[in-house]
Amino acid sequence: MNGSQKHQLETIARHAMRAHGFDPDFPPAAEAQARSGTQPALAPSVRDLRDLPWSSIDNDDSRDLDQIEVCLDEGGLTRVLVAIADVDVVVTKDTPLDAHARQNTTSVYTPAIVFPMLPPVLSTDRTSLNEDEDRHALVIDMTVNAEGRVTASDVYRALVRNHAQLTYSAVAAWLDGAGPAPAGLSRHRELDAQVRRQDEIAQRLQREREACGALDFDRTELKPIVDEHGVRDLTAERPNRAKRLIENFMVASNGAVVRFLSDRGSPSVRRVVREPERWPRLVDLASQHGGALPARPDPAALQAFLQERRRAAPDTFADLSLAVIKLLGRGEYVAAGAKEVSAHFALATQGYSHATAPNRRFTDLLTQRLLKAVLTQGAAPYTLPELQALAKHCTDQEDAANKVERLTKKAAAALWLGDRIGQQFDAIVTGAGPKGTWVRLTGLPVEGRLEQGAEGLDVGDRVRVRLVSTDAARGFIDFARAS
Repeated sequence: MNGSQKHQLETIARHAMRAHGFDPDFPPAAEAQARSGTQPALAPSVRDLRDLPWSSIDNDDSRDLDQIEVCLDEGGLTRVLVAIADVDVVVTKDTPLDAHARQNTTSVYTPAIVFPMLPPVLSTDRTSLNEDEDRHALVIDMTVNAEGRVTASDVYRALVRNHAQLTYSAVAAWLDGAGPAPAGLSRHRELDAQVRRQDEIAQRLQREREACGALDFDRTELKPIVDEHGVRDLTAERPNRAKRLIENFMVASNGAVVRFLSDRGSPSVRRVVREPERWPRLVDLASQHGGALPARPDPAALQAFLQERRRAAPDTFADLSLAVIKLLGRGEYVAAGAKEVSAHFALATQGYSHATAPNRRFTDLLTQRLLKAVLTQGAAPYTLPELQALAKHCTDQEDAANKVERLTKKAAAALWLGDRIGQQFDAIVTGAGPKGTWVRLTGLPVEGRLEQGAEGLDVGDRVRVRLVSTDAARGFIDFARAS
């Protein structure tokens, strides 16, 4: 390992960004706009909710905080309030910052360098819901009943203050009884009980989602650890209780946003996952694991199978989850009119948006502008044909960002595995088609191409492989099937 590896990974990332249609640097006009802006004054229609015990829970290294949460029990009703950073109040439509965000559409995260959608002076400061800072936000206010159903919801503008910037790892350890209370909880007298209450409500939401057929996976991801000395390690980033808490609040919020816009006659940008074309392979995969799925796509049946396998074989559930995710197919963005239904197969819902990360995704900024137009009864910021073109562009750029992130993670893994040529590993097939067969190592989420011995293999099959070569510059990790 050596210090030049970090520079090598940055060079690979920049080249990949340009090759996939991204501008890795902010244009001078966008930089100037970011430096010149000031925090806007409080408008009369904006509610002052700064005294509520808000907190954020995010990744340990996150600095672009998009949402904070609080739960309220009033008159026998339980309300979940999710405040989303009002990025549009600074990044207005048809400005240089908007043009750059519209082109890239997303932040891109690579092991050695992050390419943010918005300049850090905004995304990690003025449009970030940082601790102890007053910020403009859009609040998604949901009433949740004892069964975990959202029975009512509203959206409005507010001024908020994050009283504790918490992390997934610390909160999860504390909730599980495996670690001390995060230091931030002592900063506000209500926060300890508040976060426990959030966890309780999130579990209600989870149970209701699963009962409706929402799929619950183990999404373990590769996280290379890179510092000035090079690639120090490859780690597996795993789900935990705190991540599930936030995920459940975000899923509920994104559904509430679609209903809010639709009920008021506004189009919206939806997130959809269509019925899987490879359902017969999912039926075969379930059969291999002792389960049974119906002949036609059925999310509730698939979720029941996943729950049974999680209980029966927890050690291999992450690999099974990956195979199912690959067979389901990718998500995409579509623009839909108020009365249209846009199903999300994996979430078992008929209307779902991306609205909770406007610092990181352009679709969420689009949704924010649609919401504000409805709230002010102003002119629609986009026509439906414009939204349809933007939705397609955002899907294409998300696919491209995924390719950049996969390539750069594989480049880091290739550097780390460079002196392990000839070693054998257990693996699972993650892709099989005319363009080749790919496998991911068991226990370490490193993916590579199976160059020899791929005949007869399909997604979900287990196989023993031997590492034959690596090429960091091209992100290549090649395996052969071991005898």
